[in-house]
Amino acid sequence: MSKKALITGITGFAGSHLAELLLKEGYEVYGTTRPRSKSDNIDEIKHQLKLHDADIMDSHSLYSVFVDVKPDYIFHLAAQSFVQTSWASPATTMEMNVVGSVHLFEAIRRAEIDPVTQIACSSEEYGLVHPDEIPIRETNPLRPQSPYAVSKVAMDYLGYQYFQSYQMKIIRTRGFNHTGPRRGEVFVTSNFARQIAEIEKGKKEPVIEVGNLDAKRDWTDVRDMVKAYLLAVKKGVPGEVYNICSGKAIKVGDMLNMLLKMSKVKVKIKHDPARIRPSDVEILLGDNSKFIKATGWQPEIPFAKTMKDLLNYWRERV
Repeated sequence: MSKKALITGITGFAGSHLAELLLKEGYEVYGTTRPRSKSDNIDEIKHQLKLHDADIMDSHSLYSVFVDVKPDYIFHLAAQSFVQTSWASPATTMEMNVVGSVHLFEAIRRAEIDPVTQIACSSEEYGLVHPDEIPIRETNPLRPQSPYAVSKVAMDYLGYQYFQSYQMKIIRTRGFNHTGPRRGEVFVTSNFARQIAEIEKGKKEPVIEVGNLDAKRDWTDVRDMVKAYLLAVKKGVPGEVYNICSGKAIKVGDMLNMLLKMSKVKVKIKHDPARIRPSDVEILLGDNSKFIKATGWQPEIPFAKTMKDLLNYWRERV
């Protein structure tokens, strides 16, 4: 019998890549979707998936699915995942990420199933990091600097609490930045790639609008990230928290230059005040040694290939 894996947020960026990986590895793949979910990310594999209407804001809908499916593994990826949006909609962000996670945990408990559950927490939880705390380890203090980051801290600790209180097999992964094909256009790597693709096609003036180019981020290819999620449920220890990251930091400005070198366009760089956050994290550079020791995971895809694939993704779409 093949194992059953259920993904909340299966139509999303990471969810769609994880679904592809799980199918390739021979799992039965289930996913929760909402009627208004855009599903173009999974169009090519939709016929191989078992999709259920359920919403993390409705605990009963999740309960019904869990009773029906009885998954061996649950990957909880559904979330409001954009930092910038959390400034505009802090209450919605809290509701989806915190209350939504409580609904998930309660539904697992009420369905009386015992899956291994991975919850996608975030490096944003670390927030304000002092220079002597780099690279960031899991033991670093959490000093969240956005409503999104606070929501992820709450979700992270709820996972720990449900593990302690009810012995639920919850594994918390603090993913650092990840990108690649299908990344939502609001995220910086994808946003720049899309702007360049539009300029190449003559659909946009040769001006690239940017925010903070000095911030340093630790990017992992999404295809490496979802391999890590699978290893987390297979080899991770319930109750533990793991950083998933490349262990290298790249400046946002250098990432932009890398994309521009892959294109023939000549552009002007224009600073857009709307792209600057009320408080930004200067550097996110993670220490992945705990996760590597537990699972043997290694990021394999070079950043230049990730960026090339992302640019080509937008070239096909604009």
